[in-house]
Amino acid sequence: MDKTDLEFYGEYAPLLTGLEARLNGEISAILTQLAQEAGHSPAEHTLSRIKSAGSLRAKLKKQGLSEDAKTGLTQLSDLVGARVVTHFIGDVYAILARLERSDKWEVAQVKDYISNPKPNGYRSLHVLLRMPVEHPDFSTVAVEIQLRTIAMDCWASLEHQMKYKKTIPNASLITQELKRCADEIASTDLTMQTIRDLIESQ
Repeated sequence: MDKTDLEFYGEYAPLLTGLEARLNGEISAILTQLAQEAGHSPAEHTLSRIKSAGSLRAKLKKQGLSEDAKTGLTQLSDLVGARVVTHFIGDVYAILARLERSDKWEVAQVKDYISNPKPNGYRSLHVLLRMPVEHPDFSTVAVEIQLRTIAMDCWASLEHQMKYKKTIPNASLITQELKRCADEIASTDLTMQTIRDLIESQ
């Protein structure tokens, strides 16, 4: 957190930084266990973040909620978030299975945008967890983990950059082309998974 974030979150800053550390530790343990069992790491990389004060205020304002840290903690699910980028689609679901079996949290919701992509082509698997905390104001806090392949992550990163330009000529055509690219990437992901399954079955 930078100075602005620390000032905004105030007394809740240690709670959030502690949650981020715990989440990263549990994810690391799951990935290590899967790697030992399979003989290779299921993840290309992981990252985590605590939502910035500016992003949180904007999201709360958009939803017509009070723009303060406590409201964010009680009403939103992604103040603390992590992303695990995998090599193959199968790895996404292997990690999900471990998340669902863990006693470190309650799995509150799974949004599978891989099986059911968003209209723009976005694919990812979002897992909402409720993690227990020792705090006078909260017994649990919601955190979110996103699971996606390298190919999905590449598409999402490029799409995110482009959609924030103020004016885009031929926006409709670009939207169509992005959707087409997303579908082609998804097809490649499935092919790569099939190839890996064939190799591992030998």
